[in-house]
Amino acid sequence: MEIKLSDDGKHGKFYIEVEGQEQAKMTFTWAGTDRIIIDHTEVGDALRGKGAGKQLVIKAVEFARNKNIKIIPLCPFAKSVFDKVEEIKDVL
Repeated sequence: MEIKLSDDGKHGKFYIEVEGQEQAKMTFTWAGTDRIIIDHTEVGDALRGKGAGKQLVIKAVEFARNKNIKIIPLCPFAKSVFDKVEEIKDVL
């Protein structure tokens, strides 16, 4: 699964397309210049149960590490992934 990024400097999303259609996405909003707020995660039927949501969170963690920023997971799904995976808590 290739995870793509769209970011206009205020809002953004990590997303996965299947046959040209967006099937999973995780949206975020920039809070200043040093953190993003993950506010929503959505996975379509084509990818449900395949770990797509968790992969989106992991991609956001990689993004945060590369940009040296922090993540605020307001989305309940993203928060649950952070609660379960100790290795990614460094970006909180």
